[in-house]
Amino acid sequence: MAQQTSRPKQPNRMRREGPELGFEADPGADWRHFEELQLSPFLEAALEEFGAHGYHGGSVRAIANRVGVTLPTLYYHHGSKQDLLVTLLMGSMHDILVRCRHALAEAGDRPEDRVAHIVESFTLYMTHRRRLAFLDGEVRNLEPENRERYVAQRTELSLMLRAVVDDGITDGVFHTPYPVEAVRAVVSMCQAVAVWYRPEGPLGEAEVAQRYVELALDTLVAGRCA
Repeated sequence: MAQQTSRPKQPNRMRREGPELGFEADPGADWRHFEELQLSPFLEAALEEFGAHGYHGGSVRAIANRVGVTLPTLYYHHGSKQDLLVTLLMGSMHDILVRCRHALAEAGDRPEDRVAHIVESFTLYMTHRRRLAFLDGEVRNLEPENRERYVAQRTELSLMLRAVVDDGITDGVFHTPYPVEAVRAVVSMCQAVAVWYRPEGPLGEAEVAQRYVELALDTLVAGRCA
């Protein structure tokens, strides 16, 4: 394997959003709608390279070649391969949280509707943005400080769902004796959609989301009889 050119490590720029990077604008109340995502050429090339070869197997030189630029030009825009991964992961997680917050705000007061909206929004993202969502598996390759920031945002989604589930248990709507494990199971279940979903398959994005809403509610409503 060709040895990559060594260079001084540059600080992460952490430009998570913005039109120049290609991440979506805040969808507002239209959180169910997804436009085609047009990432910047550097991020699109990095996403393709990481998707094809993984983070460790991906080559910075190959990313530059995909864009058709020199290594110094790539490094001018993104200080390192780590910076490319961080920007993709943080941008994706930001978009997930924005959509889930809008979905939750629209849901009203009933815990079952609030859970349904969060799960629907999360699952829709996993289908429409599955290439980005699939990159979550590369979190293990983040440097400690970057991993801490990313995991903190990912945890926010679990806490959002956990708060709604706790309200549902208090109201007698949900009966699971294991709310912590139930929330973890629902989040993991939804994340896994990015691994197997294909748009050419038998189910559309909205159909998958509705099925996962039913599965999530079944998980939370179920309880042991005394």
